[in-house]
Amino acid sequence: MSQNVPTFSVISGAQVQSALRGQEKRMTEIVEAAYRTHGAGHTVNPPSYFLRFPDRPTARIIALPASIDGDPGVDGIKWISSFPENVPSGLPRASAVLILNDQRTGYPFACMEGSIISATRTAASAALAADWFTRERGRPPRVGFVGTGLIARYIHTYLAATDWAFDEVGVHDLSQEHAAGFRDHLERSGESGRVTVHDEAESLIRSSDLLVFATVAATPHVTEPSWFSHNPIVLHVSLRDLSPEIILASTTIVDDVDHCLKAGTSPHLAEQLVGNRDFVDGTLYDVMSGRVQPPADRPLVFSPFGLGVLDLAVGAHVYAELSQSGELHVVEDFFHELRRYG
Repeated sequence: MSQNVPTFSVISGAQVQSALRGQEKRMTEIVEAAYRTHGAGHTVNPPSYFLRFPDRPTARIIALPASIDGDPGVDGIKWISSFPENVPSGLPRASAVLILNDQRTGYPFACMEGSIISATRTAASAALAADWFTRERGRPPRVGFVGTGLIARYIHTYLAATDWAFDEVGVHDLSQEHAAGFRDHLERSGESGRVTVHDEAESLIRSSDLLVFATVAATPHVTEPSWFSHNPIVLHVSLRDLSPEIILASTTIVDDVDHCLKAGTSPHLAEQLVGNRDFVDGTLYDVMSGRVQPPADRPLVFSPFGLGVLDLAVGAHVYAELSQSGELHVVEDFFHELRRYG
């Protein structure tokens, strides 16, 4: 972007999806690099801001401002809504936009559809964590999904694309229709493992070595630590499924301690129960840098709150891909008052 004549582009969801298609391994590498940049202190990632509505208690819109150094570095914000009441009508729960700002001038230079970027960075983060957590204990043969929406689909896609293979795939959802739809998707996607729909969460949890929680739960609905006595790895993506007792009985890894222990997440409830954060064993960056080695004799729960710097890293890649291919949709004269005195 020229410093004298700023330009502004609008990037559609179709363009985002096209730029990311087939790049799962590359996206996982980009997300890993962003975690390392964050862990090294070269990001600004302030607390997310939650906009809530007294007349719509299940709904929220979240602002995630962030800045990440790099080549190029970028500032920006994700504005993402979660309206669970959309689901019964067939509309996805989440919608989002991502704004990218130039670090030299502060001018925004792109607005892009953000829900695909959000799902991409979430899935890449989950696949990355699963890979690091299993480097010593080996990759498990049985995976289970609790919740069968868009995020579950993306996580399965990223696991498959990063060379995971399963003998068994378990599926559980409160909606039998959604569980059956996810099962059909898995079978169409070429999943070689046997796909089983579980009517109860307990049977799925007990029969899975790797668990993915991707629900819209607002409060814990899984409360029995004994269900996890076989010490599975738990990708607790939806953050509020597990009781504090399960968190306290497990090895707890987060993406960022201050971000994760708030807003009624399961780790936040655990902190409120015991009055301290000593139960948190470390961050994913700690694991990647060798400072933390999760033991294999306890359940391992990874609770990623979701960092805005990950969205920026993926969004910057999308912008660069479209810019290089000449496919940016530039809005002419978007910035109009560019002379101080007219």
